[in-house]
Amino acid sequence: MTDDVDRWLSELIRLYEDDERLTDKQIKILQAAVEIFAEKGYASTSTSEIAHRAGVAEGTIFRHYATKKDLLFSIVTPVMSKLVAPFVFRDFNKVLHLEYSTYEEFVRAVIRNRIDFAQRYWPVLKVMVREISFQPQLQAQFKVEVGTQVAQRIRRVIQYFQRQGEIVEFPPESVMRLTASVVLGYLLTRFLWMSEKPWDDHKDVEEMVRFILHGLTP
Repeated sequence: MTDDVDRWLSELIRLYEDDERLTDKQIKILQAAVEIFAEKGYASTSTSEIAHRAGVAEGTIFRHYATKKDLLFSIVTPVMSKLVAPFVFRDFNKVLHLEYSTYEEFVRAVIRNRIDFAQRYWPVLKVMVREISFQPQLQAQFKVEVGTQVAQRIRRVIQYFQRQGEIVEFPPESVMRLTASVVLGYLLTRFLWMSEKPWDDHKDVEEMVRFILHGLTP
């Protein structure tokens, strides 16, 4: 198990123990599930594979989780509501509560912050990114737990810099959407689709900042 999964698993165990104590077999099942879901995706993973990697009988999984989907939600739901959302807000608070003289400084800080966050928690974020697209229940939960609250905070920042004359008078939602498409596109390419490529985060951050602020104008 990698250090990243170790960190995530210890956090998940702590979150569960707020309500119930996990057995050793449950811990092994969750560990195996997140590793294989991250490697292959939920749809391509069988409960027999999870059981084999966890070193338990397949029936043991179903004693704790009625279906494979229940197992997926047992991983993603507490992580999203109790781990990812607080980390998102805590990390964003570090950025949003600082004062920036320009929108460029703010954008650069946000991009660097999101790269650092993805590097630290990618194993479980990878499961979430893959499965949110196919699970309407997870989409709705993400919108409530993370999306809406983050959007409200960033909207205030955008409106502030619009009043300062640094950003065109687009609707704040349009500014957020256009900015987010650049940053999320980079993160998905950097950590999911082309993770084996050598990346220069410092150079890439500066290119993203320039593109967000000036487009492709030379």
